[in-house]
Amino acid sequence: MKAYLDLLQFILENGDRKDDRTNTGTISSFGHQLAFDLEDGFPAVTTKSLAWKGVVSELLWFLEGSDDERRLAEIRFSKDRSELTDLSKYSTIWTDNADSQGKQLGYENTELKKGLGPVYGVQWRDWGGIDQIANLLENLHKNPDGRRHILSAWNVGDIEKMALPPCHVMSQFYVNNGTISCHMYQRSADMFLGVPFNIASYALLLCIFGKILNLKPKRFVHSFGDAHIYMNSVDQVKEQLSRSPMKLPELSIPQIDSLEDISNYRIDDFKLLNYKHHPAIKAKMAI
Repeated sequence: MKAYLDLLQFILENGDRKDDRTNTGTISSFGHQLAFDLEDGFPAVTTKSLAWKGVVSELLWFLEGSDDERRLAEIRFSKDRSELTDLSKYSTIWTDNADSQGKQLGYENTELKKGLGPVYGVQWRDWGGIDQIANLLENLHKNPDGRRHILSAWNVGDIEKMALPPCHVMSQFYVNNGTISCHMYQRSADMFLGVPFNIASYALLLCIFGKILNLKPKRFVHSFGDAHIYMNSVDQVKEQLSRSPMKLPELSIPQIDSLEDISNYRIDDFKLLNYKHHPAIKAKMAI
């Protein structure tokens, strides 16, 4: 993860001050790329703690195709939504978006359901009736040398209906010599809070695809448009950069034979082994 830290340092030293939608302000730099070889270990940040259960639960939620933040809470906390009404204990990274933008868009917003509109999972599993994930897996299996193995969340006709338009907008998968790789493009990247989460999420998705297709996960390539550090995270970034990275952990996941098989597993079935890291560094998410 040294390359990630180097990019943080570069943005601090060379980025430009910009205003933004959240009125927080950023230090921004445009057009960067990181690459991770999964043979070197799972790319989990070690200079602070990674919210691993949050990563797993959100990805499982995406793969379900849900637009309901309370369904994410059910996955994250392994409880029925009727037991999750205390948001001081049972909020998720999407709660504020549901209570703010989702509510403004007129989606149901109660203790039991918090609508977000056609966000990532909806686009992945039901883009105008098309199940992109199922089609992608089928095409990767039948035509591994194809160059059209694309997963997109940027549905132009639905953008204004989403509580949060997609930040990680498109990914492409590549099969070669029994391995599978992924290249993801992210239009807007919160380098401190969001990017370590995004790296782990897509690396995990790549590993899940590898299990289903009997392919070895190889490389995750992460390209950025607007890569930024929010002004309210600058001190936290400096604290993180003062720390030395540790050895990467290994990923342990169950045997997943099909897309449908994923629903049989819980977040605790996906484990980071020998994950050693520095203490958490808290920062407020800009929404």
